[in-house]
Amino acid sequence: MLTDAPVLIAGAGIAGLTLGLSLHQVGIPFRIYEAVREIRPLGVGINLQPMAVRELFELGLEGALDQVGLRTEAVAYFNRFGQEVWREPRGTLAGNHWPQYSIHRGGLQMALLKALQSRAGADCVVMGQALGDWRAVEGGAEIDLVDRASGAALGTASGAVLIGADGINSTLRAQLYPDEGPAQWGGTMMWRGVTRGPQFLGGRTMVMIGEKHIKFVAYPLEDTEEGSLINWIADLTMPPGYDWLSQDWNRPGKRADFARRFADWRFDWIDVPAIIAAAEGIWEFPMVDRNPLPQWSFGPGTLIGDAAQAMYPIGSNGASQGIVDARILARELRDRGAGPAALATYDDQRREAVNRVVLANR
Repeated sequence: MLTDAPVLIAGAGIAGLTLGLSLHQVGIPFRIYEAVREIRPLGVGINLQPMAVRELFELGLEGALDQVGLRTEAVAYFNRFGQEVWREPRGTLAGNHWPQYSIHRGGLQMALLKALQSRAGADCVVMGQALGDWRAVEGGAEIDLVDRASGAALGTASGAVLIGADGINSTLRAQLYPDEGPAQWGGTMMWRGVTRGPQFLGGRTMVMIGEKHIKFVAYPLEDTEEGSLINWIADLTMPPGYDWLSQDWNRPGKRADFARRFADWRFDWIDVPAIIAAAEGIWEFPMVDRNPLPQWSFGPGTLIGDAAQAMYPIGSNGASQGIVDARILARELRDRGAGPAALATYDDQRREAVNRVVLANR
């Protein structure tokens, strides 16, 4: 390995930033390269499971999480008539040592970025430079950096290892598996939004209403004067032949495309049509994942987070798995040194278990 060479991280999402914080905690130099010129608090709500919250607490982020999220107390399932089918406690109320959080994805990303730059310096994240290509070199890895918008070359960087934390459409993954093709779509489209409205079920409960082919999920992200800032997802199974690949991912959604299917979902404890109507913004996504890989680590390069194991959001597990990836990888880099042996051990410890989660969420 290259002595004192940094760990190169492609992508400043949740997994990449968590890895940066973890490496800083154990004294390993690193540099994160992020394609966008400015990180903004984009996206909608996600859930952090106790296994991931434990890791963030160990990074000293309990206060930051409480500032940008809520501790979820229960999850409840209802049929399409609003009748309760099942309810169970979550987080510490379910016997865990750590809570579960409902949190805005962009708010979490900004909290991680703020913590990282305050500890490691603003220049630990290089903005506006995306991974173009990479290669193993003697003692480490070398990468080509590009401007994503123009494709212009921006130079090279060398490091001990390269970590692909660049999301479901990972450049590194595409180079490791050039014949993989597009993500896998299971036939469901999701419309997601946030709405300020009255609290429901005490203001700390995630609800899932409906059944496999039509479902509405909602949970509070923060307390407001109106009651709650509510994150919601409307899922519909689309007819065979629906051309999901021609659609932009994360594009603005239209109420007319889905709202009528939920028009009579007004119950005494939640008013679904009112929540959809009052949304501050609506985005449309295909529900996609990627098939499990037989290998993540190749010499001085490996994958973490969605780049390694993109999964359906059904199990509320994607961000949490990426956080755990980052923590285990940092531990191996500390214990074995920043080189291929650490990446191979990380791969052996994480891949098969996470692949089972990907398949279980389908």
